[in-house]
Amino acid sequence: MPASVPHRPRAEQAPQAAASPSVLRADRVHDGERLGGPGWIALAEGRVVAVGTGDPPRTHGPVHDLGDALLAPGCVDVHCHGGGGHAVESGAAAARAAAAAHARAGTTTVVASLVTDEVDALAAQLTALTPLCAEGVLAGVHLEGPWLSPLHCGAHRAASLRAPEPEDVARLVEVGAGHLAMVTLAPELPGALDAVGRLAEAGVVVAIGHTDASYETTRAAIDAGARMATHLHNACRPTHHREPGPAVALLEDPRVGIETIVDGVHLHAATVRRVAREAGERWILVSDSMAAAGCGDGEFPLGPLRVRVHDGVARVVGADGAAGAIAGSTATVTGSVRSAVVAGVDLDAALRAATAAPADALGLPDVGRLRAGSRADAVVFGPELEVRGVLHHGTWVKAAAPAAAD
Repeated sequence: MPASVPHRPRAEQAPQAAASPSVLRADRVHDGERLGGPGWIALAEGRVVAVGTGDPPRTHGPVHDLGDALLAPGCVDVHCHGGGGHAVESGAAAARAAAAAHARAGTTTVVASLVTDEVDALAAQLTALTPLCAEGVLAGVHLEGPWLSPLHCGAHRAASLRAPEPEDVARLVEVGAGHLAMVTLAPELPGALDAVGRLAEAGVVVAIGHTDASYETTRAAIDAGARMATHLHNACRPTHHREPGPAVALLEDPRVGIETIVDGVHLHAATVRRVAREAGERWILVSDSMAAAGCGDGEFPLGPLRVRVHDGVARVVGADGAAGAIAGSTATVTGSVRSAVVAGVDLDAALRAATAAPADALGLPDVGRLRAGSRADAVVFGPELEVRGVLHHGTWVKAAAPAAAD
């Protein structure tokens, strides 16, 4: 497992929705670690207070029987730029609305990802989002840039890319006020290895991505404290049999969590299966979604860039109006679970990659699992892995109907 960062206590505010039942029972239960069932969880005051297999005892109160459904922890997305028509960099109200849109789709824990911009702009965006982290609406903020390779910038404005200067690193850590959860950088940039050490010492998870680093430089960054791979294989130097590059170094090191975007667009199914197999319990599903998630086709913002979505694929709009690089995704994490299963990944592994694995990677001990003491976040899946219901902080944000009586 990748090393976890120290957990930062956060105030939590339960969403306003229909009251939860005392007990949820389902034919299949994934607790974040493994798939089993039938089983049940008992809830009180927004927490899981007991779990068990078979039929639940009556001592915990009324039972909400979900029948043939699959009950799993609420999904954890550690790389999310927006959703429901809202971009997280647009401010607190937009980030709150984006988190709510993802919650209705089954992602009950969201880390807000900011794309490359000027350092002053990023500092202002961090300042706007940290109150949502303190409130528990967001689980933290992820800076995806500006310390990225111009050779693999993807949907990041090249003019704002830069090497990490110590004063900029220190400023953004300070502005993050303990809620800067992750930073993606390219370790081959001047000063980057020093920045890795500084960020890791500050309790920030350092992710390697948007990089042209060699295998050797990537290894040095891991040794300096980097512990994540940002959307492996996308926007990075490709693997070559004599020059393995960053992906091989990241995959082979047991200290590193491995993000992938599994939406049927970013990776071939064979690549998905291989990464899932090689990463094992370190494998993490992320949406990398932008504002268009859940909205259909159209034009949407992504930081300072314009993005056009056509047939569900988001691409940067160039100066000439033509579609350019892929710009994140329009996926949700629950949709990524379905896509992973379609690609041939075992359901057990896909669910773990959407729940316990990302929670562990960012040091979030009370989410990602169904166990006594965890936050009462859960997703109810139907036979086709459609989302039937979502429980967030112990209340329904999408109510699941009980099984029909015989």
